[in-house]
Amino acid sequence: MTLTIHTTVRVLVVDDSAIVRKILTQELSRHSGIEIVGTAPDPFIARDKIVALHPDVLTLDVEMPRMDGITFLRKLMKHHPMPVIVLSSLTPEGGKTAMEALDAGAVEVMCKPGGSYSVGDVCAVLVEKIRAASRARINETPAAGLHNAVPVQRLSMAETTNKIFAIGASTGGVQALTCVLSALPANAPGTVVVQHMPAHFTTSFAQRLNSECAVSVKEAQEGDHVVPGRVLIAPGGWHMLLQRSGANYYVSLRDGPPVCRQRPSVEVLFNSVAKYAGANAIGAILTGMGDDGATGLLNMRQAGAHTIAQDEQSCVVFGMPKEAIARGGAERIVSLGNVAETLINLARN
Repeated sequence: MTLTIHTTVRVLVVDDSAIVRKILTQELSRHSGIEIVGTAPDPFIARDKIVALHPDVLTLDVEMPRMDGITFLRKLMKHHPMPVIVLSSLTPEGGKTAMEALDAGAVEVMCKPGGSYSVGDVCAVLVEKIRAASRARINETPAAGLHNAVPVQRLSMAETTNKIFAIGASTGGVQALTCVLSALPANAPGTVVVQHMPAHFTTSFAQRLNSECAVSVKEAQEGDHVVPGRVLIAPGGWHMLLQRSGANYYVSLRDGPPVCRQRPSVEVLFNSVAKYAGANAIGAILTGMGDDGATGLLNMRQAGAHTIAQDEQSCVVFGMPKEAIARGGAERIVSLGNVAETLINLARN
């Protein structure tokens, strides 16, 4: 299903808290191109308002009376698929819920306002995600990519010891990365990944990937070595950089301002890979909104690395790959199901 895009994105806010509904309505309505067409305190009222108001995007709480948000999301994606952004608490349990929501078909999962995440900060990011979600392909590419990934045969370790895979993704990236990483052989080159997610969400994501992939997957920690058979996921809220000591690669984690409006930033990772790995690297930029990583991928290519961009047909949001292609950073443009195979073939060269 591909949605008709309106000039103004029509949003329905679903949350059992009257205060949250009021705050989101007030804050989101301040932004041009966003119209809050209605609110709902529970899934049953939300169902009726979806039918009556035809919103482009839904924001959805997960803890609600009468029916929880995940159950409602599964029913919605079965009978009336549409872009949904789930709001979850910034806790380890919230991270597990985030994975369930993404599995159920949510385009994005965000943390709710509170603690170190102010209303203004959350709503500013939410506006961008709403705009991206309104352009998302729903129920088209994720299933095709996940089920059509080409499994890759085992490699000789000698061929890949000094190679590095660097991958960046945003909206739709959880499904895309699952597709790519689960197709890699157990001795694939060391891999560093940035996926735009908050803290705790990346912890749960890495744990789930580790249970599904032949490679070992973990959330990166300061000084972790990048070695064959290991995938390091940048932790939410921290930039991750590739470093090198002699022939050994490792990662460092940095605080600091967002880059391309993101932390972790694909741009930061790719620039460090260009500097320290050069022609030993293969970079891939996958589905996502905005332009994070587009210039970094070009820098990698100019440093001698092979580079890949996911094609438009298999992207949930063709933002980051589109920008990378436009700037000349993509050596190859491939469908999601062929990314893993392409990475491994390039690593053999």
